[in-house]
Amino acid sequence: MPLSGAVNSVKSSRLLSWKHIGKLQQTIANSIQLSGTTLHSGKITTVKIYPESAQKGRYFNFNSTLIPASIQFVNSSPLCTTLCKSNHSIRTVEHLLSALEATGVDNCRIDIVDSCSHDDLSTEVPILDGSAREWVKAIENVGLKVAEDRNGNSCEKLAPFLNEPVHVWKNDSFLAAFPLPKVCLSYGINFPQVPAIGCQWFSSASLDDSWYAREIAPSRTFCIFEEVQTMCNAGLIKGGSAENALVCSAVDGWLNPPLRFHDEPCRHKVLDLIGDLSLLAQDGNQGLPVAHIVAFKGGHALHADLVRLLSEVD
Repeated sequence: MPLSGAVNSVKSSRLLSWKHIGKLQQTIANSIQLSGTTLHSGKITTVKIYPESAQKGRYFNFNSTLIPASIQFVNSSPLCTTLCKSNHSIRTVEHLLSALEATGVDNCRIDIVDSCSHDDLSTEVPILDGSAREWVKAIENVGLKVAEDRNGNSCEKLAPFLNEPVHVWKNDSFLAAFPLPKVCLSYGINFPQVPAIGCQWFSSASLDDSWYAREIAPSRTFCIFEEVQTMCNAGLIKGGSAENALVCSAVDGWLNPPLRFHDEPCRHKVLDLIGDLSLLAQDGNQGLPVAHIVAFKGGHALHADLVRLLSEVD
């Protein structure tokens, strides 16, 4: 298929150059619907994902408020990534966005319906099994198609190439990115107080969708058993359970084995990182920077700091 059609251009900056990568923007071939319990509020919500035109990007529709999946709308929140606009907020978007970015769903509309109330100003993406596996399966079931604009034109996909090394840090946590002609992710975690987790490192060998579906998507979120009560007291993880999170005790080790990978916690951090980096995406283009990104003891807030740094325009 010839790479021609709608004009696609994004302003480059000192840190990033947006370049063609020989692909066309895509969307899902049919709609997707999944429902489930949310991790923090404990409510039941339904997510409906619809195909969208080229250059529309990924965006949420909640109570008729359209919220782009973009760093400009990220608000700080504990233990998850939250998008906010016009007093409306959507929590825990990272697993869904990770699956969409990694499988190449560049353009889509994401409707969220809260079964408890249609008047709430906040909602949350369901946690499902704590990983991105069910999102990936749903995307694979409907398949992808080339996204077209209103005139029936396809659009070339751009990717952000890093021009120079950058880093963000807080205390002993950091994210660094180095120019590289392909996407490579390395992530380290360290829980010395929890021997069953300890220090782990994971690095990606490639980043195609089959690798993501096989090696990253099944990795579930995790928590430390001794910290559960503190999180509950803070009004978090009301919907958390052994069915949607791995639980590890500093004394007794894993309380709900088996793990899907020996380093599943570290792989889940890679899953989160991909979802948060996808917030760099603009106009249906790739969000993941073409670079080697190295993270150690990062989290959603630090991930967002890196995306904000990369998003700065001279």
